[in-house]
Amino acid sequence: ILHMCKMAFNIHTLYCFNRYLEHKEKVMKGGGENAIARHTLRNRKVLVRDRLRMLLDDEDYLELSPFAGLGLPYGDIPSAGCLTGIGKINGLWCMFIANDATVKGGTAYPITVKKHLRAQVVAMQNRLPSVYLVDSGGAFLPLQSEIFADSNHGGRTFFNEAVMSAMKIPQVAVVCGSCTAGGAYVPTMSEEAVIVHRIGTIFLGGPPLVKAATGEEVSPEDLGGARLHSEVSGCVDHFAAAENEAYEYTRNIISTLNYELPEEDSDQVEEPLYNVDDLMGLAPRCYNHSMDVRLVVSRLTDGSRFQEFKARYGTPLLTGFARIEGYQVGIVANNGELTYEASLKGSHFVQLCDQRDIPLIFLQNTAPEPAQGSMMSAVACASVPKMTVVIGGCHGGDSYAMCGRAFDPNFLFLWPNARVSILAPGHSDAFVQNEEEITQINEMLEEESSAFFSTGRLWDDGVILPQDTRKVKELANIFYLISMWLNRRFVLLL
Repeated sequence: ILHMCKMAFNIHTLYCFNRYLEHKEKVMKGGGENAIARHTLRNRKVLVRDRLRMLLDDEDYLELSPFAGLGLPYGDIPSAGCLTGIGKINGLWCMFIANDATVKGGTAYPITVKKHLRAQVVAMQNRLPSVYLVDSGGAFLPLQSEIFADSNHGGRTFFNEAVMSAMKIPQVAVVCGSCTAGGAYVPTMSEEAVIVHRIGTIFLGGPPLVKAATGEEVSPEDLGGARLHSEVSGCVDHFAAAENEAYEYTRNIISTLNYELPEEDSDQVEEPLYNVDDLMGLAPRCYNHSMDVRLVVSRLTDGSRFQEFKARYGTPLLTGFARIEGYQVGIVANNGELTYEASLKGSHFVQLCDQRDIPLIFLQNTAPEPAQGSMMSAVACASVPKMTVVIGGCHGGDSYAMCGRAFDPNFLFLWPNARVSILAPGHSDAFVQNEEEITQINEMLEEESSAFFSTGRLWDDGVILPQDTRKVKELANIFYLISMWLNRRFVLLL
């Protein structure tokens, strides 16, 4: 079966893999050669990924939504102009939010704000200390109506900072570039702030605005530089002569948080019996049916063990218990259309995991059929952490029942071949009779259901390669975080 799957999906898988590599190459270039030269040579600043290398313990971190910002109506904004993710600083898992000033000079677009807010939500859900590397030119004014006024626009970032402080989630800011206008609130609302001499500035209005308003000429350093804010205003707490010193200060701050978490128990980790590289050949091509999802599950779980629940009932849905990277999880995986019986089974299993405080993993790949409300209710009301991976297609109400983005999974990732839409491509003839309209709608669905269309708009937390689904670099961190969430919950209950 596996050999046949590999043969059938090889060409399609290769196409999806190549698209993944193309997008990765594009985002790794940031704002392009000229912008990088201006950033490093003229402005004498360090590139954002090099900043992370100085800040984090190692490069074994989980980057969130790296392809966000590509293919948008207002153009490509590589990585949405900021890098977000989870990595270790002095042994402690932290959220980082780092502006990439090579992309449009660090200007904040609507997608930038959305990515920043998503990172704060993840930090709040998992109580992660957060580090902001601020290097931003402020909001992109031509799109101000999509950035400023609404509840989940730019001001929400400052609201979240205040809420995180109230939740006693530590926040540290490194001013390694411009903090202008609203961006000035990010470091001033953090618990501790570090500023880099000669490149870090904080002001509501820069020198050009001062000149226009008062006629006075003032340098950025005198108006809001490191010496002013560390010696006169007191807005920042630590003065760094150079960037490398700033990240050393930040690492030292993290070491004082008194925010210890239980150690990882690596003795329980057991590799699957089957090769995880097989997952690339198992990525579904046809979205009208589902292959046996046990082939996927057996390449994700420790020792390829899986304790199935209700094996003979509602068979189009696979449910059961397993361990991944040593942590017990409940798995809900599509094995066909989500029938009435499958939905009842899914509801029962989700409620069981919620009762036992077992995190849930959803593997989405449904044939296009209506979902059942009972399972939606069970998934929505389950209080345990939930993570979703779209391994094939998931359309309409099935996406909700299988914990799509609207149902607030803690994390949601897609394989490159994944498709998510209200209606599966090729099925519009059931709703539209005109042949020309059918063609137009199917072409639209084909484009808008792709994984890269989704991730460009931040409808998920990133596209991952199938064979990386289990890797520590990609997802094992998440299971650790989920475990820590449960441990904290038990401590609070006690």
